[in-house]
Amino acid sequence: MNDTPSPTSMPTPLSPTLNVLKAHVDEHSVKHGQFTLKSGATSNWFLDTKQTACSPDGIIAVADAVFEVFADVLDQIDAIGGLTLGGDPMAYGVAAVAATRGHHIRSFSVRKEAKQGGITGRIAGALRPGDRVLVTEDTTTRGTSLIEAAEQITAFGAIPVWMTVIVDRGGTCAAMAAEHGIDYRPLLTAPDLGFGYGT
Repeated sequence: MNDTPSPTSMPTPLSPTLNVLKAHVDEHSVKHGQFTLKSGATSNWFLDTKQTACSPDGIIAVADAVFEVFADVLDQIDAIGGLTLGGDPMAYGVAAVAATRGHHIRSFSVRKEAKQGGITGRIAGALRPGDRVLVTEDTTTRGTSLIEAAEQITAFGAIPVWMTVIVDRGGTCAAMAAEHGIDYRPLLTAPDLGFGYGT
């Protein structure tokens, strides 16, 4: 399998902020070897981006990247969250860092199954009906988890306006998000890390 980016997927130069995130992902989250992906495909590299999202310096790098990539709409974001477990560390960490910088963004999770008893449904956390939401995931290949989360957020009565991931390794999520009218902005892509999409 060829992991060299094709000419059509060559990355644009990264900002200093995104380069800090890339360096953390390269050092802590990229694994080399032989792996079978969730899709069933095989690859000689794997992303464990929770190693970035769940470490203190990593989540600061993620938050800094989110604040830069979404600088034009940051004050419009009411809540941040995604499908558990992939969206949780990013959502909670970014919301916490945002609070230290004067941005009040609530966080939440989308459960994989509805909870029975107590507060029912698939939304857990501080999401409110009418909230404008940034949907998160640590890594995406096809985009299905992001879309599933967006559908549950809509069913709850909130509005999934934006989507982001730490790394997009598949390159197909942008089209899916566009079909749902959602503004998709990955922080990093597979080509940014020196790999081809879908490899």
